[in-house]
Amino acid sequence: MMRLFARTAVMLGAVLLASCTPRASGPATEGVTDAMLVNPPEGEWLSYGRDPSEQRFSRLKVINDGNVGQLGLAWAAEMETARGQEATPLMHDGTLYVTTAWSILKAYDAKTGRLKWSYDPKVPRDTLVRACCDAVNRGVALYGTSVYLATLDGRLISLKQSNGALMWSALVVPNQQDYTITGAPRIANGLVLIGSGGAEYKARGFLAAYDHRTGEQVWRFHTVPGNPADGQESAALEKAEKTWAGKWWELGGGGTVWDSITYDAKTGLVLFGTGNAEPWNPAAAGRQGDSLYTSSVVAVRADTGEYVWHFQETPEDRWDYDSNAQITLADIEIGGKLRHVALHAPKNGYFYVLDAATGEFLSAGAFSPQNWTTGIDAKTGRPVINPEARYEKTGKPFIGMPGVAGAHSWQPMSYSPATGLVYIPANIAAFPYLAAQGWKPSEIGFQLGLDSAAVAMPAVPQVRAGAMAATTGALLAWDPKTQKAAWSVPHAGPFNGGTLATAGNLVFQGDAAGSFSAYAADKGRKLWSFPVQTGAIAAPMSYAIDGEQYVAILVGWGGLWDQFSGVLAHKSGATRNISRLLVFKLGAKGQLPAPVPLSKLPLDPPAFTGTKEQAALGAGFYARYCTACHGDAAVAGGLNPDLRRSAVLGNPKTMQAIVHDGALSPKGGGNGMVSFKSALKPADIEAIRQYLILRANEDKALGEK
Repeated sequence: MMRLFARTAVMLGAVLLASCTPRASGPATEGVTDAMLVNPPEGEWLSYGRDPSEQRFSRLKVINDGNVGQLGLAWAAEMETARGQEATPLMHDGTLYVTTAWSILKAYDAKTGRLKWSYDPKVPRDTLVRACCDAVNRGVALYGTSVYLATLDGRLISLKQSNGALMWSALVVPNQQDYTITGAPRIANGLVLIGSGGAEYKARGFLAAYDHRTGEQVWRFHTVPGNPADGQESAALEKAEKTWAGKWWELGGGGTVWDSITYDAKTGLVLFGTGNAEPWNPAAAGRQGDSLYTSSVVAVRADTGEYVWHFQETPEDRWDYDSNAQITLADIEIGGKLRHVALHAPKNGYFYVLDAATGEFLSAGAFSPQNWTTGIDAKTGRPVINPEARYEKTGKPFIGMPGVAGAHSWQPMSYSPATGLVYIPANIAAFPYLAAQGWKPSEIGFQLGLDSAAVAMPAVPQVRAGAMAATTGALLAWDPKTQKAAWSVPHAGPFNGGTLATAGNLVFQGDAAGSFSAYAADKGRKLWSFPVQTGAIAAPMSYAIDGEQYVAILVGWGGLWDQFSGVLAHKSGATRNISRLLVFKLGAKGQLPAPVPLSKLPLDPPAFTGTKEQAALGAGFYARYCTACHGDAAVAGGLNPDLRRSAVLGNPKTMQAIVHDGALSPKGGGNGMVSFKSALKPADIEAIRQYLILRANEDKALGEK
């Protein structure tokens, strides 16, 4: 009875709230309008995917497969933020807008590279402790006379396009302990759309819409149900509640909308992807069932946020197979009939074609090696899960393919109407999953429910060599009609950059090894390459001014692969971070300055004086609280300190001061990591130190210097 009363009260409150909910103040009538977004002026790139369809296809063809070899560096701009760079620049009316790490926004003269203005939202540096995968930002939205920026610490900001003056700022996230924002906002008829990250912490996913003029929230769609005792906000969440078990709401549930948002002007729907359920290990929280609407594509009405349809790509997700890769709209012929479809290549390794208006499953094909299923039901699209992949039930390690980086992650794919192909930055990389026994949530750090220490990369040369050989990447041209690859270009390693397709029969992509290249869109032949001196993970874009076509890309290595993958982070080479915006045009002769030679502290650890039991305990603490920044098995990727090489290893008091007391935190007078005293006791920190000393000595014995 009490539960029924609670539900009735919530529904009544929703009706009352609807009568006073802010309404959109109307579409923009000057500057960037809705009509311009849907059909951008020749040469302009007005939204993250160029237009709302997210095709990332430029109609420009001044640069083409016949002359791309003449492409040269027109200008470059140095970034002061030496973190991962993931943004796609936007260009309107001769100004190039780009965000760097830490959510800093810069506006450049798109022809000359002159900096017009810069805006720093001053994100607290300790925000990084709740940011899954670096202090990255993927870009901005343009609408009317404003540019919209979402910040890592959870704000949505409106600035004047002309000078960067602040118009309004709104706090989007429910709290600033479990949520971050790294994605680019999108626009739908006067509404600014944004979600958040945090599904490895204690976040409840959502997509929210804000009035572009006032910053008032117009609607918010939650992707997972809340506490049943409080009632649910909609009938859609009432249905979703039946697919959960345990007390999922105590950990938020996950399902965050951290990247993909696509507005379909033809149907008036917003399609968006959702992240994994939380925790990854279902048994850790008593989770059972499909856990809607996690790891799904969801469609809501743009004006109200009302649920219309969903398609769950990874039911009962326990592998971090987010569906946050961008969703592309296209009109293609299927079965002799022209269909308006959504094209999606999420982390789980399958390429999906869905009806954009109804969510009807049309087809799916495996575009990357996978072992978590034995196939896909041809009628429903539902995966047949491999029993061995349910690692919490078997109690055994499962080497999952794809791994947590995904067969395709956030790095944007592109679609060419000219070739009918989709160009996917594909990863071929596995990940070991093992359920933790007796796992309990903590106040800080990842909430995964995994025993990551037990499956960390061992100091065994044969194992490392085998893992290294099996970890690769590719630029994949995929035919959505046949669900087959048209061609593929191998890369040395995974986590390469997003792609750009153009009417000049070209596909552009940067890679983790430090090159920016152009390929023939029809056949995949490499036609041009430029050494950018750093890993490139962002996607390029193209624009035109005074009849000249430009291609721009933000470069700078970082992100998930650098921070998580340990020895595998270096598969593409000794990748470094040099953060720059690079702009190319035909006939340009610009050169980059020679990079400063790489240097690193020597591997010269003190002798191991702890016990095996102490080191094993430290391994568990390290895996849970340190791996996300400092790398698997204590091997750092490059952005963050390699703790095996730290001078702190020989000074237990300094180690305690940093990890327990927060000596390097902003409150401690530093600009680094926060205190972990809420999760780790002094004895635990000493165990971590002994584990790091042991690991450093193991790798030194293998010949590492």
